[in-house]
Amino acid sequence: MSQTVHVVFPCKEGQGATLLETLKTALVDTRAFDGCESIEMFTDADNPDNLILWEQFETRAHHEAYFAWRIETGLPDMLAPILAGDLQITYLNDHPDV
Repeated sequence: MSQTVHVVFPCKEGQGATLLETLKTALVDTRAFDGCESIEMFTDADNPDNLILWEQFETRAHHEAYFAWRIETGLPDMLAPILAGDLQITYLNDHPDV
């Protein structure tokens, strides 16, 4: 079963659009990463400076390897001036029987 991942990027005021532009390029690599099944980008309708990724990876281990790679390549450091706080990553379990 796939691992669903919810990631919130809390941007500084007025920086949501800057992050969107940055992620247009970065998400090309994400989609090509081993285990990535899909990724969708959303903006909070009430706060455009909160961006949300809805990701599907084959397994949690695939996502954790991907995130470790992002840390190694310096993406979090590059985003630090844009973000108002830490990324909020949530691993979700599916309950298809409910």
